[in-house]
Amino acid sequence: MSDSASQASRAEPPDEAGTRDDRRRAQIDRLNSIVARYGLLIAFAVMILAFSLAKPDSFPTWANAESILTAAAPALIVAAGLTVPLVMQDFDLSFGSMIGLAGGAAVVMMVDNDAAWPVAILVALALGLGAGVANGYLIAFLGGSSFIITLAMGTVLTGLEFMFTDQKTIFAGVAEGYVEIGQGDSILGLNNQIWIAAVIAIVLWVVLDQSELGRYMYAIGGNPEAARLSGVRIRQIRLVGFVIVALAATIVGILLTAQAASSVPNTGVPYLLPAFAAVFLGSAVFRPGEFNIPGTVVGVLFLGVIQTGLTMLQLETFVINLVQGAILIVAVLVSRLGQRAA
Repeated sequence: MSDSASQASRAEPPDEAGTRDDRRRAQIDRLNSIVARYGLLIAFAVMILAFSLAKPDSFPTWANAESILTAAAPALIVAAGLTVPLVMQDFDLSFGSMIGLAGGAAVVMMVDNDAAWPVAILVALALGLGAGVANGYLIAFLGGSSFIITLAMGTVLTGLEFMFTDQKTIFAGVAEGYVEIGQGDSILGLNNQIWIAAVIAIVLWVVLDQSELGRYMYAIGGNPEAARLSGVRIRQIRLVGFVIVALAATIVGILLTAQAASSVPNTGVPYLLPAFAAVFLGSAVFRPGEFNIPGTVVGVLFLGVIQTGLTMLQLETFVINLVQGAILIVAVLVSRLGQRAA
């Protein structure tokens, strides 16, 4: 064999090794992409399986599934609404107070002012619309920080709630038709709240993913200056985002008071952090790093399953909090492992 042939033979193995390394890196990238998009779904399935094995007689039942969906419905409505301003990189910290104000105002209108329940609902929706417009105007048109403005607005809305309700629990005189909205069953025997939440989620998915308005919202969140130069009416669209989340919170306030047939001060406060948790969990599903309605739905159901499963295991409260926190941390990390590759 000549010297040139011998040198060529010795040069081939490094090329083959490089090709193998490239294939290995490509496989790892594909795996990371799958984990990034579906890691939370995998964790979700594992949680359902684990709780089903731990409580085979009570967890994997239709009655429990309906209970989880009913409990998750208000959280889904407010989290879906919150997804809209977050798409545009705007925060809203006032929706928890809006929930309390809407429910309290509706009940007071019926109990203290003898208003028909449809009128009470219209009053609550008008308050929600006003709060959303106020937030949007102060932030989008006057340049206020969404974090600071909505935090302050939450305090204002809580004050209005206390003014309406005098900080009292109101449990008598709520109209039967109003109560039926939250307690009644409809199609397939499922609670009305489940169907209301499903319709709202679908509508907001269509708005964000299937409409020109939604494309503008994602453009604003991606690069507001480029969107402005392209002729997008940024301020008006951002205002619409705050109106949507305020109206979603109003609907939740109505549903919660209708379900309980009463009004309790600060009803919406417990929904604030879980809503943000669900939306941020959802941003790790399907389109990693991007807020989206299908992901938010998964995030809400994931949290609902964890809460129900841990409660069924009859664990102490501090253990439930520790396990919930650990599961959320692991789920988010797993879901984001391959985000860059995706």
